[in-house]
Formats: sequence, structure tokens, C-alpha cells
Amino acid sequence: MAVQPRDVVEQYVKLVATGPTEDVVALYAADAVVEDPIGSEPRVGHEKIREMYTALESMRRETELHTVKVSGTHAAVSFSLYGTFGDQKMTLSPIDIMEFDDEGKIVSMKAYWGPEDLKMEQI
Repeated sequence: MAVQPRDVVEQYVKLVATGPTEDVVALYAADAVVEDPIGSEPRVGHEKIREMYTALESMRRETELHTVKVSGTHAAVSFSLYGTFGDQKMTLSPIDIMEFDDEGKIVSMKAYWGPEDLKMEQI
């Protein structure tokens, strides 16, 4: 594998904060499957995945990487996303489980988080 999963994960967390959306989408294989949060309707392919990340464009955001664990073509990442839009402040702290193909593209991403991991407050 030319691209190491750890490098892709670190780039992913950075791009979730900075964008652009197309750069985030480019980390995924064309037929990738995203389930965010786990248990929601899976998004398959670049078009559906792009819709999810486009929703972030309207907020100022930062990310903080906590932990990355890699085993072969799989990785688990714990991070926090801090977003501000209007008079709302959001903090989301998921654990994402990713699987990679031989080219280092994400083929599967499952985000584990529930209501207790999403905090909303007025500024």
C-alpha cells in the first residue's frame, strides 16, 4: 500500500476542519460506503458522501485529533469537531472506523457517536 492509513486519517481529520469538500471526498474510493452515525442510512459513492461533507461548509470549524490506531488496512480514529454557525456552538466527538483499499483510499467509514457525544450550546 503506497499511502499509509495513518497518513490518510490525519489528512481526513485536518480536511474535516479546513475543507474543501472535494478534497475530503477525494480520500474515498468511488464506491465507498459511509455510515455516519452508525445505524443511519449508508451513503454510497462520492455523490452521497459529498452531500454529507457539504453540510459542514456553512460553519466555522476546527478539529482536534485524539487517537489513531492502525491495524493493516483498518484504522480507528478518535477526534473532536468544533463548529460555530450563527449563535450556535457544536462539539461532536466520534470514533470513526475506516477500512482502506490497496491505493490507500477509504472504502468504508463508520462513525460511532450518539446524542451524548454531540453538544450544542448558545454563544
